[in-house]
Amino acid sequence: MTQTIAALGGHSWTQTADLAVALVLSTAIGLEREIRQKSAGLRTHTLVGIASALIMLVSKFGFGDVFGDHVALDPSRIAAQIVSGIGFIGGGLIFIRGDAVRGLTTAATIWLTAAIGMAAGAGLWPIAVLVTAGHFLVTIAYTPLAARLPRSKYAPIRLSLSYHDGHGVLRNALAACTARGFSVHEMTIEQHGRAGEADDTVSVSMSLAGSRSIDDLTTTLAGLDGLISLRNDASDEVPT
Repeated sequence: MTQTIAALGGHSWTQTADLAVALVLSTAIGLEREIRQKSAGLRTHTLVGIASALIMLVSKFGFGDVFGDHVALDPSRIAAQIVSGIGFIGGGLIFIRGDAVRGLTTAATIWLTAAIGMAAGAGLWPIAVLVTAGHFLVTIAYTPLAARLPRSKYAPIRLSLSYHDGHGVLRNALAACTARGFSVHEMTIEQHGRAGEADDTVSVSMSLAGSRSIDDLTTTLAGLDGLISLRNDASDEVPT
């Protein structure tokens, strides 16, 4: 027992440093997701990172009192459960709205944060820092790069509009889509009130296909008279 306490005492400051590194790195990732207003933000990523580090420390040092000549434990078994267990959190962040699948990047970031916490808990600080830097490279630098890549004409685009009835918004929107080389494959319309009433808004969701720039189309649609809001599956709400 004395040897176990001494062993734990010898590792206490190292373990604290491991947890601190996990806290700092996971907080940095959480801040980036919080600024972008994603479904999992600062608190979620920080808790995932530091919890993964703690589980790694428990896996490494939590069973020192049961080791003996006839007892052998695999410290990687508990750590392996993090990889599968974190999938439940990631799966809960993914949802489908129409033809658009949202939350995949956030779920992947949660999984990455868990891996960074595991590396920090294992004392692999340089790797944890390197992967954290890689996260910011992918999420920040790759975003404008992906926007510049040519879009396949077969890839569907989900566009949602909300507007006041009686202004010809839908007619003008369809004309703008056709003029810019987009074809409408599916459209649903929901009427919230009758024309002339206080609540005369209409919500339209349509699936488009085309290889032209969706940004040019949304810029044109945002200037339509009577439009309340405009959203597409590649970005957040477009100012109108």
